[in-house]
Amino acid sequence: MSGWTNCVVLALLMVVTINGNSISGPRKPTDPHDRQHPRPERRALDDDPVYDTVEEESDYWRTAAQKSLSDHTALPKSDRRAKNVIFFIGDGMSLTTVAATRKYLGNENVSLSFEQFPYFGLTKTYCVNRQVADSACTATAYLSGVKINYAMLNVAASVKRSTCEYDHEATEFKGLFQWAQEAGKATGVVTTTRITHASPAGAYASSADRDWEDDSEVNADCPTTRDEDKPKDIASQLVYGSVGKNLNVVMGGGRRHFLPRGTPDEDGKNGTRSDGVNLIDAWKQVHSEMGTAQYVSDKASLLEAAKSKKVDYLLGLFESSHCLYNLEIDDLKLGDRKPKLTEMVDAALSLLEDSKKGYVLFVEGGLIDTAHHSNRPRLSLEETNEFHKAIDLARKRTNVDDTLIVVSSDHSHTLMYNGYPTRGSDILGIGDVSDIDHLPYTTLSYANGEGFYQTYVDGNPAKRIDVTSYDFSNYRQRYLATVPLSSETHGGEDVGVYASGPCAHLFVGSTEQNVIPMLIAYAANIGEEFGWVTHDEHEDDDNGDASVVSISHLLLMCVALVGTFARQLYRAA
Repeated sequence: MSGWTNCVVLALLMVVTINGNSISGPRKPTDPHDRQHPRPERRALDDDPVYDTVEEESDYWRTAAQKSLSDHTALPKSDRRAKNVIFFIGDGMSLTTVAATRKYLGNENVSLSFEQFPYFGLTKTYCVNRQVADSACTATAYLSGVKINYAMLNVAASVKRSTCEYDHEATEFKGLFQWAQEAGKATGVVTTTRITHASPAGAYASSADRDWEDDSEVNADCPTTRDEDKPKDIASQLVYGSVGKNLNVVMGGGRRHFLPRGTPDEDGKNGTRSDGVNLIDAWKQVHSEMGTAQYVSDKASLLEAAKSKKVDYLLGLFESSHCLYNLEIDDLKLGDRKPKLTEMVDAALSLLEDSKKGYVLFVEGGLIDTAHHSNRPRLSLEETNEFHKAIDLARKRTNVDDTLIVVSSDHSHTLMYNGYPTRGSDILGIGDVSDIDHLPYTTLSYANGEGFYQTYVDGNPAKRIDVTSYDFSNYRQRYLATVPLSSETHGGEDVGVYASGPCAHLFVGSTEQNVIPMLIAYAANIGEEFGWVTHDEHEDDDNGDASVVSISHLLLMCVALVGTFARQLYRAA
């Protein structure tokens, strides 16, 4: 560097230092910590915080803390076995989403139903080949106990996505629902997404690509593969697969993947299958030979089937694609036709609760995720609210002594809750005004997504849109996003695990996501291959729902699991 250049750089540094780190003009010197944490009077919005004045008393917080301590020390740690298991997944329900939903429900100190469960932990969500996961590799982890590649279902990571021909026997594996069915338990899957979507499909299907929901998608990716060698599409596996056909309750959306092209469903929307097969009719035929079977497509038929309690197998498909959002059902006045998640869970429990050996029910609040993908937090928070209501209903309908309820998420999202808003502020409104461009910003925003185009003028990151023009009461309103993407992405941080019931104390600490189904299987005394099933000697103990097995069996599980993985790797090599 020349002497002249050195002089210029030195002069600029002196100007920056003299003018308070700005070359545009003088600024009042401030303490660096002041800039990081602005004083209350520097807020541009003149709003008073709203809270119960009792919170101003120190004794209030100390008394509350002592009560919490007392509650924690009194928590039971029961090794009793669970007769029933209900596993809830809030798709995309990040810890930020949970916190924002508390305020959506009225106050920052509100606790959602599952937050009141006695045991809590964190789980890591990455895939084998991706830092940030999708709902397929995570479903495989939390339902089958194996971490695999992004966008694949129950196929070992040695197989690459969209591989049309591979050794199915060597690379596919059993999971929670097969263990439950082998133990004689009733099983069910409930979702607000398509029943063939990644999360619910993880319960019953193996697929090298989560997008192979019907045969047309398989054919598009495997055009040169012989028909006899082509992978089975996910919808077909629900009807004919060894796990899928034995599910007692199946509810969600996705009729299009069960109907041929040109065949309209109950709402007049055509199917997408290219093989000409009507899988709804096929499901009826298969299950009529197995017991009393019923297909329903609306709320009234669902409630009638649940009330009768005479149905051995129920298939409920309520939309061509995903189910409608709660707010859409309300807005379109379709509450008499379209069931919400709480109503589906209530019906599922009615059909499963009389099973002599108990049941395992998987429930997904899937639209929390799809709303985040479109940068629409009002929709997502309302879906989280419905999810919380469904869990509350399930806990109240069941016995905490024989029913384990586990609540978690598959992954997070890029939603941010920020800006030092005052207590009582509208979580979906403006948080404050920037001290740089003097424009308002919302308390909730996203790192990326379509909201970018409603954040910056003509997509110019140097010029923000004045968001006071937003209609924050409109559930379709997109929120601020930093990076332009056609769909907002997932986040890679850990998600919560909440547990109540037998063996709930095992669901604590920081764990890998694939540990969850192992803990559930241990708690429910299923998964004979792991060495902890107690068989008949305990079946008369509390009607078979509360046998006690030593925690040492977890060691046997680990040995068996390592052996299973080793065999898979050997066969795949």
